[in-house]
Amino acid sequence: MYSKEEAKQIRQQFWTMFGKRYDRKWMLYDTKLKDIVLKFSFEDRRALVSIDINHEDDVFRAYYYDKLVSLKNIMLEEVSDEIIFEENYLLESGKMISRVFIMLERVKIQKQTDWPAVYDFFHKNMDKMESFFVEYKDFIEA
Repeated sequence: MYSKEEAKQIRQQFWTMFGKRYDRKWMLYDTKLKDIVLKFSFEDRRALVSIDINHEDDVFRAYYYDKLVSLKNIMLEEVSDEIIFEENYLLESGKMISRVFIMLERVKIQKQTDWPAVYDFFHKNMDKMESFFVEYKDFIEA
């Protein structure tokens, strides 16, 4: 087991090295759509690249989620055939969001030998996710 401080240092080292390896500006929170973000996540035993819909109002959240679902076939073709759609995704914080994501399983942030595979997974899939989002942003927003 790692102490909180050790776990924090490992996370910081992972993200610092990722930023050095892929020195580019990712869109992430700068989608220009309120409460819709692109996100990298490294949770317990899995890494995710996602589009998160964080809107507090369930009606707005469902509206944007339905827009993404209507583009599902395109996403399967252009982003990944392993994309997962979850209208009601419960975060560890207890907050309910909608999430469309790609997942890499059986990886741990504590295992530095897993890092290269996660870095490649993040880069390849976020690049595709961003391209998709830019292409269909106007449709999602309308």
